[in-house]
Amino acid sequence: MELSLDQLDPVLDTLRRARRILAITGAGISADSGLPTYRGVGGLYNDAATEDGLAIEDALSGSMFDVRPDLTWKHIFDIEKACRDASPNPGHSVLAAWESRFDHVCVFTQNVDGFHRAAGSSHVIDIHGDTRDLFCPRCDWRDVVDDYAHLDPLPRCPKCNAVIRPRVVLFGEMLDPAKVADLDHHLDQGFDIVFAIGTSALFPYIVQPVFDAVRAGIPTVEINPQTTDLSHLVTHKIRAGAADALTLLSDGLAG
Repeated sequence: MELSLDQLDPVLDTLRRARRILAITGAGISADSGLPTYRGVGGLYNDAATEDGLAIEDALSGSMFDVRPDLTWKHIFDIEKACRDASPNPGHSVLAAWESRFDHVCVFTQNVDGFHRAAGSSHVIDIHGDTRDLFCPRCDWRDVVDDYAHLDPLPRCPKCNAVIRPRVVLFGEMLDPAKVADLDHHLDQGFDIVFAIGTSALFPYIVQPVFDAVRAGIPTVEINPQTTDLSHLVTHKIRAGAADALTLLSDGLAG
């Protein structure tokens, strides 16, 4: 059934009264940009095992990077290549445009594609990092690149020749404490509505803000064509793709 504006009236009523918005996004919001909704780093990878016979969680782990960085880089290149020719879609653009309508719009994303910032969002907590942000674990070298087209299969630091890596959270690694603290700061300021957009709700730290909002009586909205562990908890469930639902919400606010 095609989504209609009438179906979104309860969400629109809440949005019209809201001043502060938290949008928690997963791989589903980038699916409309042509990215597959993989599992893995930032929600990118699908098959249970790689062509090397390893689970993707093992291939893309911090411990594997320590002993076989070439193997980990092989799959990081696959992730970056999937993002390279894609660009932000209307869903990303709506969240960025809402910054001019609401007092504060915070985007808390598990995606590593950088599309929220590229679309213009200024308050982005990319809890899993960004593939374009490269650094050297040995020295202080770092760089931000547009893509990996110029990189060697096993990229090395131009200063100390150590193997470099993107600033992303690999399996088995801790989240960036500064980003966790940033999220906590935003949560302490409070939100009038919390969205969960295109996330399969697999990571506890991704869905915890939704649980907290539900307990506090703050309106919550899930945008996802699939049923997740959040679907029975949220105030409103929009069973649609992110770009379609957000565009329709934006149109409703403008009308």
